[in-house]
Amino acid sequence: MRTLVIETATAACSVALIEGRRVVARRHEVVGRGHAERLVPMIAELPDGGRADEILVDVGPGSFTGIRVGIAAARGLGLGWSVPVHGYSSLPLIAATAFAADPSRDRLAVVLEGGHGEVFMQPFTADLFAATADLASLPPADAEARLDGARPVGNGVRFLGVEGDDALPDAADAILLPPALIQLPPRPIYGRAPDAKPMAER
Repeated sequence: MRTLVIETATAACSVALIEGRRVVARRHEVVGRGHAERLVPMIAELPDGGRADEILVDVGPGSFTGIRVGIAAARGLGLGWSVPVHGYSSLPLIAATAFAADPSRDRLAVVLEGGHGEVFMQPFTADLFAATADLASLPPADAEARLDGARPVGNGVRFLGVEGDDALPDAADAILLPPALIQLPPRPIYGRAPDAKPMAER
């Protein structure tokens, strides 16, 4: 079973082909806001043009635009190749990568850059990357107050007043996720309410 993994939820844009627990090929770039321009060419650079038996895509939280670009590409390829599309979240992916890099950790908090001056935050333990609280979009000061001694990891760490580890998700690290965390529906997890409201609510 070959899986194409698509990662566009943050400033990073990455893709990987995975077979079982082996990474066949990968591409990873920090593109900022250039996901729409780079994603398809990066997939095309993979063996067989990235053709796979299933597709796995990051559904967020993270960049609204990046998430939509990734999911749209995954759905389009899934339709064209007649293969299933599943989702995973950027938060446990970063947690899994951090726990793998330092097995002595027993807990951490993933903190990602959000919007409007807030950060996305969720704490995890090393026990199969179990979340110990729900995802929240918070002002940096509130996120820092909720760390409770856990070391923060992610690209939102720079907004906090404590030491942490800057990190972006990488598609190739999806091999670290247990099966239960890669079966999400391919729909966006935005992490906070949309800025725009329907006319009836105004």
